Amino acid sequence: MTDTSIPRTDKSPDEDAAPIAETGAEVTEPEVRGKKAPADSDLFRQSEIAADYVEGLLDILDYDGDIDELVSGGRPVVEVVGARLQNLVGQRGATLEALQELTRLAVFRQTGTPSRLLLDVGGYRANRRKELAAVAKNAVEKVKEYGEPVRLEPMSAFERKCVHDVVNAMDGVESESEGVEPNRRIIVRPAD
Repeated sequence: MTDTSIPRTDKSPDEDAAPIAETGAEVTEPEVRGKKAPADSDLFRQSEIAADYVEGLLDILDYDGDIDELVSGGRPVVEVVGARLQNLVGQRGATLEALQELTRLAVFRQTGTPSRLLLDVGGYRANRRKELAAVAKNAVEKVKEYGEPVRLEPMSAFERKCVHDVVNAMDGVESESEGVEPNRRIIVRPAD
């Protein structure tokens, strides 16, 4: 088995205990995990609540940023764009993950409903998706060339979802997650 791990000391907290779609994939089923899917108006309300919360945080921190709230792929999304926002992303997105959880809690506090809110700061998630797509394609090429499984470095739930989506879209390979947080990683292997 090929191991592509890089030793590191920074650990990114997992986004959720349960895997969720992070790539904006469209939700086509009327139910999500056995529950009725929220209406777009409810999702937009969640994004508005989240945007207000994030705006308050930016004011406290004295950071400038434009905030967009929208619904994408059946989930509320808040995007913060501006200069000097790298501190809100943190190392490997760790601060962003924490801010997202705090924002989800703020939405829950006002609505009484758990939120699948996605928070992005400075386009970090979009850029990270591109990087992860390249990592996934590289792993698939190695698997196809050598016929051996490839272990990727530990990743957050968001990162693993991005890689699984790319691998699952390709023929002849499959992927699965293994391990326990914060060291949960993906193995890409030839399909049966």
